[in-house]
Amino acid sequence: MIVARSPLRISLGGGGTDLPSYYEEREGFLISAAIDKYVYITLHQTFDRGYLLKYSKFEKAQEIDEIEHPIIREALRLLDWKDPHIEICSMADIPAGTGLGSSSSFTTALLRALHTMQGNIVSTRTLAEEACEIEMVRLKEPIGKQDQYIAAYGGITCMDFHKDGYVWVDPLRISKETLYNLEDNLCLFFTGFSRSAGSILKEQDEKSKNHNEDMIKNLDYVKELGLRSRDAFEKGDLDTFADIMNVHWEYKKKRSGGMSNARIDEWYDLALKNGALGGKMIGAGGGGFLMFYAKDKSRLRRALTEAGMEEVRFRFEMEGAKVL
Repeated sequence: MIVARSPLRISLGGGGTDLPSYYEEREGFLISAAIDKYVYITLHQTFDRGYLLKYSKFEKAQEIDEIEHPIIREALRLLDWKDPHIEICSMADIPAGTGLGSSSSFTTALLRALHTMQGNIVSTRTLAEEACEIEMVRLKEPIGKQDQYIAAYGGITCMDFHKDGYVWVDPLRISKETLYNLEDNLCLFFTGFSRSAGSILKEQDEKSKNHNEDMIKNLDYVKELGLRSRDAFEKGDLDTFADIMNVHWEYKKKRSGGMSNARIDEWYDLALKNGALGGKMIGAGGGGFLMFYAKDKSRLRRALTEAGMEEVRFRFEMEGAKVL
């Protein structure tokens, strides 16, 4: 049996500039951080012929083309899979649709496991590029490249998205003291809303392709906020990062009417009144997790817990997709 895992992620700045509709014209930049919440994939060679798949559904297929799960089907096609005697199971620490990049974590973990079963040694970059090929090219999902790369690489990572599609990956240059303070003072709270990122990202994607002036200016400024966040991290100035989070959230909400709702706005305002210095929604928006930077974490936790939110505590993850 082969067991592989890939981390989920949080975005720390520049989110949204990783979509091809933007970076192919303007180039993108963002900072992403892997966290110690994972998607797990297990592979087991079976005696009986067929593909036995266990995820949120149960599938049994005799041929790859019969497989309903799109990512599993396309991953097997991409790797030119020949042996129809395999069982694939998935598990996750956090459910899908919560803005932490679970789809790409699933894809990179699956690819890592399949390559291992085939006896292939592939680089981290190849793993990320293959995941992008499956999700963005073959399945035509209106998503960016952040999730695949951070799931593959792990760590706290700066990404430059070039016009030709190449992604320059560089670890954030941050002191240990700043890293520990950032880790200690970031808090994640689940809104209770799960959603598909597709509709919100599709709206952004279409407006960027149509050269919508407001959308382009918004993303240009968000990219600048990402660069300013990097500078703040490298200087150890986390209060400035917290301020940038608030600005980032305001610009993020302008990109789509579905980005927030009255309940999310209420929780956000409550957090700022109870110890949070800055915050924003993780992922495409509309649900999932709110992330706050707070020095008075006890007060924040008490206020949001009493308001019905659930905290998920985490640490940063530095390994990326791997076989256990």
